[in-house]
Amino acid sequence: MTPKPTLVTPTPDIPLPEFPRNEELPEGCLLLEGTVDDDRMQVECRELTYVTRTLADGSPCSRKLYVLIPSSKDPIYARYETDGYPCIVFCQGSAWRRQNLYGHFTDHVRLAERGFVVACVQYRESDLAPFPAQMQDFKTAVRYLRAHAPELHIDPERLGFWGDSSGGHTVLMATLTAEGPATVQAEGETVALDTPDYQEHSCLPRCVVDWYGPTDLGRMNLVPSAQDHVGPGSPEGSLIGRRNVLEHPEWAEAASPVCYVPDACDCTLPPILIMHGGRDQLVNFDQSCRLYERLREAGQDVTFYKLPDANHGSNGFRCQEALDLVEGFLRAHLL
Repeated sequence: MTPKPTLVTPTPDIPLPEFPRNEELPEGCLLLEGTVDDDRMQVECRELTYVTRTLADGSPCSRKLYVLIPSSKDPIYARYETDGYPCIVFCQGSAWRRQNLYGHFTDHVRLAERGFVVACVQYRESDLAPFPAQMQDFKTAVRYLRAHAPELHIDPERLGFWGDSSGGHTVLMATLTAEGPATVQAEGETVALDTPDYQEHSCLPRCVVDWYGPTDLGRMNLVPSAQDHVGPGSPEGSLIGRRNVLEHPEWAEAASPVCYVPDACDCTLPPILIMHGGRDQLVNFDQSCRLYERLREAGQDVTFYKLPDANHGSNGFRCQEALDLVEGFLRAHLL
């Protein structure tokens, strides 16, 4: 027997508060009354290829980023749905080796739920290409995001950077060289600090968050550390082309953010938030002290928090207070 078709009643265009509520309550069905959504938005995740490089051996190397995009029907966010959301461009630390792009994914989802686009950048690891490949890739990713801002729902004027460890180093280098010289010299070799990709767009952010990033490569083993920072196979030695850091000071300086801080009155940098643990076994707290003091001498806007018992990204950096500080700083400068 052919079933009779169900009559379809068009849903009337009625605002939700006036839409009739179904009052059925089957026996055993439990009521959960008084429920109201919180302020978290839905989040879409996209994985994109922002550039394909050619490695020294001639092979192609595609670099990706994932982008978390918020979406909301709440009128409070209406202007962002039209003009674009502020964007946080994140660089995941990895000792400049292969990154786990999802290492801070839960933090990124939280920020996306609260009205930020979050883009996490994959750079060429030092095993594939030494310095300045990582900074070059990050700059290209930033320019790519600005070039594709409309389809990614980004406000291109409201970009902030955030990185941890080698990611902190990368976002600092990208910021400090964004409007500086195109090249530097190291042992007679010309080092290009950028690439031609998307040069019609700026790679300068509105603000920067640096979590325990290396800042002065030549001094990293002058203070207590649980690992070598000097030998050719060390993270820093691998970064500068498998060279001994102390035997090649020009390369160490070329890859050190403190060497790019402008002199007082030369230019104004975006505001910088530095956070570092007092018991960091891998990147000593002294590294952030050196950057902070140099920025202060240059009259720049810098805020510095010490987490006295925190290690390298643990024992404090996953706490609510630390994340609230980051979110508050980003809101102050991007919203």
